[in-house]
Amino acid sequence: MKKIIASLIIASSLLVISGCALPGLSGASKNTIRIGTLGTSESEIIGEILSLMIERDTDLNTQLVTDLGSSIVQHQGMVRGDLDITSTRYTGTDLSGALGMDPVTDPEEAMEIVQREFPKQFDQTWANSYGFENSYSVAVTEAFAEENGIETISDLEPYAKDLKFGVDNAWVNRKGDGYDGFTEMYFPFGNIYPMNIGLVYQANASGHMDVVLAYSSDGRIKEFDLKVLEDDKKFFPPYDASPVINNEVLKEHPEIENILEKLAGTISTEKMQEMNYLADAKLQSAEKVAKAFLEENNYFEASEEGK
Repeated sequence: MKKIIASLIIASSLLVISGCALPGLSGASKNTIRIGTLGTSESEIIGEILSLMIERDTDLNTQLVTDLGSSIVQHQGMVRGDLDITSTRYTGTDLSGALGMDPVTDPEEAMEIVQREFPKQFDQTWANSYGFENSYSVAVTEAFAEENGIETISDLEPYAKDLKFGVDNAWVNRKGDGYDGFTEMYFPFGNIYPMNIGLVYQANASGHMDVVLAYSSDGRIKEFDLKVLEDDKKFFPPYDASPVINNEVLKEHPEIENILEKLAGTISTEKMQEMNYLADAKLQSAEKVAKAFLEENNYFEASEEGK
């Protein structure tokens, strides 16, 4: 069984701009499953998990198509038939992106919509969630939370006017679930500091920021000992992660559905955070992190027994 890896950072842009198929891929093969991943550790780790399980449990080969630039690129690659599976698709992202619908704040409703609409509109199956989400969240240092008894976003309100809030540049002016919407449901902060999302975690840990906008499964939350606060008013849309697979591929290889179901509900947000930490902070390869996860859960042994 042979795994091929194709990195397509430039190709991602070309697909959106020109509408062309993803260049650099091997031709479609009934025995090769093409798995698309975003250019994030999270997406690549999950892609490796899918690849390892498919090659372990079936007679199929896999081709990892990495560094895709966005969910739009993933979606277009699936629609055009350049990809068979995309490893990480997020409910909130594709509700507004692929489906062009308004945000939904209830996680079960969001999942119900994508699982209903993707087969109807695209002949694709949106599988059940891995069990984790990568949503916007508000974080403080563990020390600050413990000292002030902070568990939820609402708990910050008495201190908000004196706090420095570091946020992602793109989030500040987002309609609906951006800062304006946040202040309507919660409260404003005394000072807002837009910056690159990669800088907010260290800024919080070093004391330059008191509160930051974070991604809930980001490994840097663990690296810098931050605490994600409960979104007690359910402001942020859900971004539960699932694989999406072409239905034609499922018809030809129904055994893949069993693999996707094996993974459903097995990866908590905390576990994904830990795996991202190993890749981003400890510089472990996505494949190494994926193998460790599977071995830890006896997936290889279970696969052997099933043969």
